[in-house]
Amino acid sequence: MAVLQKIPTGCDRIDQILSGGIQIGSVSLIYGEAETGKTTLAMQCVVNCARQGYKTLFVDCDNTFSVRRLSQIASDKFKEVAELIILMKPNDFHEQGVVVDRLTDYMTKNFGLVVFDTVTSLYRLSVGESASKTFEMNRELNRQLAVLAQVARTQKVAVLTTSQVHSALNRVPVSVQPVATRVLKFWADTVIALNPAENPQMVRAVLEKNPRKLQAVTCDLKIEEKGIHEYPMH
Repeated sequence: MAVLQKIPTGCDRIDQILSGGIQIGSVSLIYGEAETGKTTLAMQCVVNCARQGYKTLFVDCDNTFSVRRLSQIASDKFKEVAELIILMKPNDFHEQGVVVDRLTDYMTKNFGLVVFDTVTSLYRLSVGESASKTFEMNRELNRQLAVLAQVARTQKVAVLTTSQVHSALNRVPVSVQPVATRVLKFWADTVIALNPAENPQMVRAVLEKNPRKLQAVTCDLKIEEKGIHEYPMH
């Protein structure tokens, strides 16, 4: 089996800038509002990883993993793809930390990708339950991301995280940033923002950060039954 080098996202312009897709040994972040295709884009990476014969550990922190959506994206390769996915569902932020710390125990041969969808949802719940623990929770999230970065490097896998957003009201115009922005963007080698468009089936993707340190690149994507793909605007 060929050594896994890159995992295509399935969006041509993004993959072109990333020289073929998200990089092995790195952390990538996809963030955006609800219904902007974050999980769909993550699933495309899972399918493209499986098509190269490599396994994925998918950590479903939102309890929203959809087998039906996976089958739509994988199409006639669904059975082969499904057999290469290990699905985990932590119940709270503490359990998420346990999963992070035990990642290498779960990863056998031929692992190519680890997905945390959504890496900040259980963190948000913990902060919401006890605002006095915000500093402690921030420190723990930073620790988890540091471990993920180390696992990516040492195990030679790609780590892909998705994140919800919040409005940065102190900016004019109002901007939308991932929850725990500073922590997530610090550890991510690649950052993709998905922004809603007027057409509900369209999103605007902004490749904000990439390993080649090129300027931000924007492209329009269309969310369809078979996935999310570049949509040339004429």
